[in-house]
Amino acid sequence: MFGYKGKQVRDQIHSRDVVAAFDAFINNPRCGAVYNLGGGKSNSISVLETIYRIERLLGRGMNWSLSEENRIGDHICYYSDLSCFQRDCPDWKLSTSIDRIFDEFASIYR
Repeated sequence: MFGYKGKQVRDQIHSRDVVAAFDAFINNPRCGAVYNLGGGKSNSISVLETIYRIERLLGRGMNWSLSEENRIGDHICYYSDLSCFQRDCPDWKLSTSIDRIFDEFASIYR
């Protein structure tokens, strides 16, 4: 893991929500529209929290290390602003919470 002591924040989105977003856009296309798609603020977690959560859910440690050097161009915090997409595709919403994403992931590997 590169830099920021693992505290860089990222948003998480389930593939089923990505596919649903594609469907919503196909049903209501906007020529030339550009959107950011991700889990948004409500589905955000730091890299380090992610590792600890996976370790706890699986009941075992992971092999990882931390580099003090920050990755060039990395953002300390990024989560998608979904407001433009939700404005143009109001029937779409995130259906999978970050808790459910982790639970589904862990259940595959248990």
